[in-house]
Amino acid sequence: MPSSNPADDEPTKRPPAVADDEPPPEGAPPPQDDTAFFGQPRGLATLSGLEVWERFSFLGMQAILVLFFADTVAGGGMGMDPGTAASVSAAYGTMVYLVSVAGGWLADRMLGSYRAVLWGGILIALGHYSMAVPTDAMTWTGLGLISAGTGLLKPNVATMVGKLYRTDDDRRDAGFALYYMGINIGAFLGPLITGWLGEHQGWHWGFSAAAVGMTLGLVQYVLGRRHLAGRKHAAEFALPPTAMRRAVLLIVGGLVAVAVIAGWLTLSRFVDALTLISVLAPIAYFWVMFKSPRVTAAERGRLRPYIVLFLASVVFNFILFQAYSTMILLASTNARTEILGFTFPASWYASALGAFEVLLAPVVAAVWARMGTRQPHASNKIALGVILGGLSFLLMVLPTSGHADDTYRMAAWWIVGSYLLLGLGDILLETSGMSATTKLAPAAFSSQTMALWFLSLAAANGIQSQVVRLYGEVSNPAYFGVNGGIAVVAGLAVIAAAPWLRRTMHPVH
Repeated sequence: MPSSNPADDEPTKRPPAVADDEPPPEGAPPPQDDTAFFGQPRGLATLSGLEVWERFSFLGMQAILVLFFADTVAGGGMGMDPGTAASVSAAYGTMVYLVSVAGGWLADRMLGSYRAVLWGGILIALGHYSMAVPTDAMTWTGLGLISAGTGLLKPNVATMVGKLYRTDDDRRDAGFALYYMGINIGAFLGPLITGWLGEHQGWHWGFSAAAVGMTLGLVQYVLGRRHLAGRKHAAEFALPPTAMRRAVLLIVGGLVAVAVIAGWLTLSRFVDALTLISVLAPIAYFWVMFKSPRVTAAERGRLRPYIVLFLASVVFNFILFQAYSTMILLASTNARTEILGFTFPASWYASALGAFEVLLAPVVAAVWARMGTRQPHASNKIALGVILGGLSFLLMVLPTSGHADDTYRMAAWWIVGSYLLLGLGDILLETSGMSATTKLAPAAFSSQTMALWFLSLAAANGIQSQVVRLYGEVSNPAYFGVNGGIAVVAGLAVIAAAPWLRRTMHPVH
């Protein structure tokens, strides 16, 4: 029977349906009432779960990589001296984050965020399985695959987290803090398992555990895909088919060229080349974004203060990444590896960093959520993170001073305390930095701007790969004191620039 109200007889208009087993299309506005995951969108649980396992595999492997490089050939390692081992480990990190530029570009122009992350995870898993094979050739092959896969995965997962929120959603910073807590659950668990296997069963057993972890991460990512955006790349920014084919050929040719050059160069020269590229690449990328006709004048205005945030990230991550190189080497030679009578592998120190971040991230998230609009400006959060990173190195001056030889053993609490400062600094800087990146990014470069943030990590690793060669050549107090002091000064400089940053970083607050 027809209704008395003619409007009731008209068919209800609904948005196009999306199948339950498919992620929603790129650019779909996030729902405002999705609070299924601790008050956050349920897609955050899927992305955080992926990061748990990705960081489990990546940082679990990273915690033993420098020890594997430095171990004798008879012990199953590669027989490098400590400075070279730290340098090569840093160069590997440089390569990982350099590839993130290509990963962001592929997501923006070809694959979309969802597929970029999926294929990145597959490459990472294949890389770890390759490293489980105890030959030098498979080790280098595995590191190459992990570099390519991480470059696809890391910037695009963070971008997908940003797409769960509207720009004016006050939950955004708290959401990134919870996401970063997920990252550090993996960072805590990875070194515990890979470290024990690597030092008790053999290094390649540790690499095998990393492979299994990444596989589990891929499984839960696919199962939770219906809550995510990124199935398609945005049509207005996509390449035409001819240009896409040229781009694919260029990428493949570039990978072949890198492989050929890597085989031709000595290891030391290859590290030097990566350092140069890591410094020049962000300069070139900022130039491209400032000159692009796709970037509006307002978006260019927001990129200027972003340069300051980028440089702050370089300084902090220069310190942070040494938690997995020089600090692990220091722990293996000059720190006690027992607490209350329990002896543990030196690589377990890396788990302390993840543990502190797991414990502190929800506290930070709760503080920001409670403060709301009264919380500190993002630039001040980042500056404080840099200062804490510098203090973590300055703390190491105390237990390493006054020793005439290298036979002393400091108490475990010194390194644990250093990692506490570093962990809190990491939470403040990375969560605020990634959140600010998603807000300041030009629309045409949304994934690529997050890739640019990861280029700050590449530059930090590239610079580190040169500086860590001094480790063991100069005294430990001088090494940690100078590096830590530079970071503190850099953080204070960002605080001094805060008034200008607040004026120019709208809508970031």
